Amino acid sequence: VQLQASGGGLVQAGGSLRLSCAASGGTFTSYSLGWFRQAPGKEREFVAAIRWSGGSLYYVDSVKGRFTISRDNAKNTVYLQMNSLKPEDTAVYYCAAGRPITSTVRAPESYYYWGQGTKVTVSS
Repeated sequence: VQLQASGGGLVQAGGSLRLSCAASGGTFTSYSLGWFRQAPGKEREFVAAIRWSGGSLYYVDSVKGRFTISRDNAKNTVYLQMNSLKPEDTAVYYCAAGRPITSTVRAPESYYYWGQGTKVTVSS
């Protein structure tokens, strides 16, 4: 499975961005999809995940109520709508595909395939 992330950019605090991640080369619906981010000097951090059916969503507490993950299985694409952005959201955002169980959905090692990352910069 190949993943291609896009949609990053520079935005002012309070603004919005929508990240997209297009998948190819595999059975998209057999995977859960996640978004992770890595800020300079920090470890990669779980942001959000969605099951293949779209029925189960997971978020890190710091983005709850601001970010929304969704997927369009017909387009083999997962999205991350980011609203009310804060400077602390600045990071490179990565999409990933895997088959984690519920207890490991937030663990990067549960994902097999990774996109190349898209940079999000939020200015204050």
